[in-house]
Amino acid sequence: MESPKIERALISVSDKTGVAEFARELAGLGVQILSTGGTRRHLESHGLSVVDISAYTGFPEVMGGRVKTLHPKVFGGILCRRDLPEDLQVIAEHDIWPIELVVVNLYPFEATVSRKGCSWEEAIENIDIGGPSLIRAAAKNHVYVTVATRPDQYPLILGEIRQTGRTSADLRRRLAAAAFAHTAYYDTVIASYIGRQGYGEELPGELALGYRRQAHLRYGENPHQKAALYVEPLAPSASVVRAVQLHGKELSFNNFLDLESALEVVRGFTEPAASVIKHNNPCGVAVAHTLAEALQKALAGDPVSAFGSVLGLNRLVDPATAEVLTAPNLFIEAIIAPDFTTEALEILTTKPKWRANVRLMKVGPLEGPRAHWAYRFLEGGLLVQEGDIWPDPEGEWQVVTETQPSPEQWEELRFAWAVVRHVKSNAIVVTKNRMLLGVGAGQMSRVDSVEIAIKKAGDRVKGAVLASDAFFPFPDSIEIAATVGIGAIIQPGGSVRDREVIEACNRYRLPMIFTGRRHFKH
Repeated sequence: MESPKIERALISVSDKTGVAEFARELAGLGVQILSTGGTRRHLESHGLSVVDISAYTGFPEVMGGRVKTLHPKVFGGILCRRDLPEDLQVIAEHDIWPIELVVVNLYPFEATVSRKGCSWEEAIENIDIGGPSLIRAAAKNHVYVTVATRPDQYPLILGEIRQTGRTSADLRRRLAAAAFAHTAYYDTVIASYIGRQGYGEELPGELALGYRRQAHLRYGENPHQKAALYVEPLAPSASVVRAVQLHGKELSFNNFLDLESALEVVRGFTEPAASVIKHNNPCGVAVAHTLAEALQKALAGDPVSAFGSVLGLNRLVDPATAEVLTAPNLFIEAIIAPDFTTEALEILTTKPKWRANVRLMKVGPLEGPRAHWAYRFLEGGLLVQEGDIWPDPEGEWQVVTETQPSPEQWEELRFAWAVVRHVKSNAIVVTKNRMLLGVGAGQMSRVDSVEIAIKKAGDRVKGAVLASDAFFPFPDSIEIAATVGIGAIIQPGGSVRDREVIEACNRYRLPMIFTGRRHFKH
């Protein structure tokens, strides 16, 4: 059956962008318009003739506007099946007007609860009830009814009505899918907000996640893959997806991943810190008394890998820090930091040879709340865990060797342990003077990671410390580390061969700490 011509539209919107122009064109095409409260007044103020819902139903808006459209004469007009005689008989008997177009968007719940100082009562009053019901009814009956939930859909609808007086089945199906996604997202934001107030299960039996597309990306990890960025409602403000791009080329899929890693590394330090990320692993990390010094040390950790890297900084970028980046043989893809001074921005966008393209990202203060849960998507499923974002309780650490670390080694071991948790398993890092010298990442054998990290550190390895994200299964790694002059080791412990590993350290008078907690990062 061909869909009926659009002769009547119900319009009730919170976002009034373009709605008056849309309604005016509809009216010009002979479409009668029904509307409610604020939308009706808005349309009438633009000179449009509108039928008030209350006048049509014979029932006033009540309870402060909580009940406006929840009426059989409204929902009967939307849900009526035009090819079913029984439905047509009902609307004739009860003087129900068929409605062929429903234009509804919802109370601004997300914007309301995102505003600082929003009260619980204000949040609850911004939960839309009638709107989602109207949208779902129209989407369910999309064989006959067209539903619009966003202003950018208006031109598509008008284009088809102008041509035939109706919309195509293909457009109605696409709009129906968008409508159900819209109400699902809206409910997810509400569930997320209430849960974050402490009223939800930590790991609920049913998990609702909603994301809104923020940007199309040029491509994914590789040019043949389509990609987009979606943002979680109420995402923490100090996060890559909320950062403001101040300069540079469009961010790529891989840029986002590396910027996230760069930020994660530096936000764990209270002192000025810099991280250098390459292919989602740190190849340079350092802390110092000034940000410029920390950046110099981080870049010097592995200068070859630092070419084409992404940087994370945990302080305001000042001119001295920006000057470090003007070295002639350096190339940087992107930088994320709390903010940049005007002078630093001037340097970074005029001096280096890569000045036109570097992405400069302002993330704001890093002291804000963190996302508590971490998600990993599988094909057809989802893994959920608490984020590994908190420092380990140092009171649980144990020196398990006869030789005790010196005070200087203790400080260095703390730094190494703070870094290794950000490296892909099997993870080994070698550090000295609170500067990352070598990384072994993502190897199938831990001893391979040890050898790679030591090779990267080169001649600087003597007197450095070594950190491992998980236990050593055999003493072979200890033998290698001791032979090249590693001065101390930190690892979780927990192997059935811990005693053999400890004995190997004792033979070399090599101090070792067990933290009691591992940091796999797959």
